[in-house]
Amino acid sequence: MTHQDPISDMLTRIRTALGARKRFVDMRLSRQKHDILKVLEKQGFIEHILVDEEHKKMRVFIKYSSERAPLLQGLKRISKPSLRRYINRHEIPKDSGGLGVAVVSTSQGIVDGETARQKGIGGEFLCYVW
Repeated sequence: MTHQDPISDMLTRIRTALGARKRFVDMRLSRQKHDILKVLEKQGFIEHILVDEEHKKMRVFIKYSSERAPLLQGLKRISKPSLRRYINRHEIPKDSGGLGVAVVSTSQGIVDGETARQKGIGGEFLCYVW
């Protein structure tokens, strides 16, 4: 089965794994999804990513607190294939008390909102994670 929106599929897989308190989730490998996951790993929402180049798969390990509560509380897809959402550096949402991270696809790669704001660039507002 082909997926029309692989990013939404990835976010839904992670959201489902969070609800079931799974330690990891498997998905197909793509550079864009891997770059988004690297941003989430850098921000401390996921533990790490294992990549199997031979079988074109990724295994994403979800980060939990000591009380087994997920650090990742929510994910929201903003720009969709049917309605792309582009923002400039002034429209990038500020982190609400350090709780959320905007993921932006820029001309310099996929970065978090704060990095895009510091570099003075905008781009496609892919998703928001808190």
